Amino acid sequence: MHTSSTARPDPLPASGEGLVACPVCDVLHHEVGIAEGARARCRRCGTLLYAPRRSAMTQIVMLAATAAILMVAAIFFPFLELQAGGLSRQSSVFDAVLAFSEGMMVPLSVAVGALIVVLPFARLCAIAYALAPMVFGAPPAAHAATAMRWAEAVRPWAMAEIFIVGVAVALVKVAGLAKVTPGPAFWAFAALVLVTVLKDNLMCKFTVWKTLEERRTS
Repeated sequence: MHTSSTARPDPLPASGEGLVACPVCDVLHHEVGIAEGARARCRRCGTLLYAPRRSAMTQIVMLAATAAILMVAAIFFPFLELQAGGLSRQSSVFDAVLAFSEGMMVPLSVAVGALIVVLPFARLCAIAYALAPMVFGAPPAAHAATAMRWAEAVRPWAMAEIFIVGVAVALVKVAGLAKVTPGPAFWAFAALVLVTVLKDNLMCKFTVWKTLEERRTS
């Protein structure tokens, strides 16, 4: 493991305690303390292993709470307004989910609602639930590890960012047929994606799990 140079290949303890496995090439490294702001990388492939940051947990919780508030605004406020032929229509994300709620399209409606609304919002709540008590110096909440594990498991299925990219592509195609005016929910959704990306980049999984374990056993 290294921050800027290759670490020595020390013998590995048989118990496996104090070891960190590279998520890409599976090389085992000794866990070493590094300064805040530094980065520990795999000595073989250079993959980032952990990068502790000052007040990172507080920032993660605050960003998760901000993203949850933006999610509520993005769901119910007007998302787009279409004007064509003298007619005007506003729609929200909630309207888009309900648009497929009849007949054989019900499974699609459920999938859209789950992937762009329910799972992203539930993931934000799970992260805040797992980390918020530790921000205030308290022990982890009950089942905090389970909540954090679930949040990481559903991360690939929380597709809010995919939705906003799809909308952006659709806007380019529809712009020639009608006047399209983004509503407040559109900008809330765009901000939500940026905040979520920033939160995920701030989160050092190794540090989070280590802190959870230490606080749970202390």
